[in-house]
Amino acid sequence: MTTPAELFQTHRELIDRATQAAADRDYWSAFPESPSKSVYGEEAAPAGEQAFTALLGKTFPIDVPGASGTVSTERSPFGLELGVSYPRADPLALVAAARAATPGWRAVGPEGRAGVAVEIIKRINGRIYEMAHAVQHTSGQAFVMAFQAGGAHAQDRALEAVAYAFAAATRLPGKADWAKPQRGTDPLSLAKTSTVVGRGVGLVIGCTTFPTWNSYPGLFASLVTGNPVIVKPHPGAILPLAITVQIAREVLTEAGLNPDVVTLAVEEPGDGIAATLATHPDVRIVDFTGSSEFGNWLEANARQAVVYTEKSGLNTVIVDSTDDYKGMLRNLAFSLSLYSGQMCTTPQNLMIPSGGIETDAGHRSVEEFGADLATALDKLLGDPKRAAGTLGAIVNDGVLSRLAEAGTSATVVHPSAEVADEQWPGATIRTPVVVRLDAADDKTYTREWFGPVSFLIETASTDDSLRIFVETVRAHGALTAAVYSSSPEVIEAAREAALDAGVHLSENLNGGVFVNQTAAFSDLHGTGANPAATASLTDDYFVSGRFFTLQSRHHVPAGQSHA
Repeated sequence: MTTPAELFQTHRELIDRATQAAADRDYWSAFPESPSKSVYGEEAAPAGEQAFTALLGKTFPIDVPGASGTVSTERSPFGLELGVSYPRADPLALVAAARAATPGWRAVGPEGRAGVAVEIIKRINGRIYEMAHAVQHTSGQAFVMAFQAGGAHAQDRALEAVAYAFAAATRLPGKADWAKPQRGTDPLSLAKTSTVVGRGVGLVIGCTTFPTWNSYPGLFASLVTGNPVIVKPHPGAILPLAITVQIAREVLTEAGLNPDVVTLAVEEPGDGIAATLATHPDVRIVDFTGSSEFGNWLEANARQAVVYTEKSGLNTVIVDSTDDYKGMLRNLAFSLSLYSGQMCTTPQNLMIPSGGIETDAGHRSVEEFGADLATALDKLLGDPKRAAGTLGAIVNDGVLSRLAEAGTSATVVHPSAEVADEQWPGATIRTPVVVRLDAADDKTYTREWFGPVSFLIETASTDDSLRIFVETVRAHGALTAAVYSSSPEVIEAAREAALDAGVHLSENLNGGVFVNQTAAFSDLHGTGANPAATASLTDDYFVSGRFFTLQSRHHVPAGQSHA
């Protein structure tokens, strides 16, 4: 058995490096993002695929408290038959098991908990190819993206959460000696102990598009700060989180701890287990990624818990002018296309003044800009193989429905088209639709159209674009915003507008970085300053509400120190 203290010593250097990276905000990654044989070895890829294939058509090997029957709800957007079933746990049994595991987990202390958490992350990385296949065939991400976003980048986000949580949980010393001088006699001496106590049972509610990337920060922040966690995956994307929970339980058991520190809750669509658990009096932390409707419900009804939500929003691009027109078009086309727009960071509303824009290629009217953007999309997605690798697959019928609805508009600038994938003939793949609107059509563009749907919105001026941007984001939220302008005055105005709106801003991206990408240890994801999210991944606010520090003290004889 390797104790939690030993695991901390094993991973101490990595934890320190992650903590330093979070402070520096420069590029650093603990886990290589390239699915290359030269990085992970000759056997890693085939072994991972075999491990994934071995799970299909079977009951997933995991123990859950209060198990009764099984659930099988996943469908691959690429057409692969999955057929994986999972033991179905009783929600009350899960909460009871988590509470029973709490004292032992609290006693481990921040260092031991951080050691266990990093061991879990390292073992997840050891199964990264298996995880990539699991993410691909539940979320619809293309394999390379699943390997990166669902694998290495998610693991970096997990480690980032460990670093922040560990720093917060160890900010106060665990033991301290206190002596107050007294005139003519010995000082008053106390020995004081500070203990980090978790807020309570944590609940992580996963999403279908990024089951690991969005779930790991809350999971690992809660664990390091002393809370047991119930992981409730989306019914369409269970496997990646089931693998995660399986690994966590194995590490806990091997460390001599109660594996019910981490448990799995699955459900049939409509069972409402998430709502049941989220409002249970013993569930004190809720992490949620998904729709605004349910996120708002959680914020209003899970009153006994601290609720961290990441919801939908109106990601906006202000187009004013550019000195790199082709670069801007390429960047926008890729941002609209990546993973079929099924990212919470994908631009939806592109605002352009009615008088057009000035560029290094000459003046472009709104109509010309729309045509040029459509051409850039066609160029990017013209080759079916490249298109499939960029777009991935449509994750569910809801996205298809919104895509079809937007496509009926009379002002479509770029119609959506089907794309065939030779490797996966059953995949559902579509190119983005872009619709031209007037600024007065606010009933349309203030609705969130999750998926490959974007609007080219004609405004009276750039100032008008900025005004609408602030108003719509303050009212409906956003996770990203971007501006294109060759005017320093406009850039400064956009910065101020973004601060008023409470959203992160990207300026003149025309190279290999895109508005819908965020880097762990450097970029913050979400702000908490607008309705799209209640916190940032990852900052102090995201971890500080997950624990309390309780103190005990006692007198010690003069001249003695803390035991």
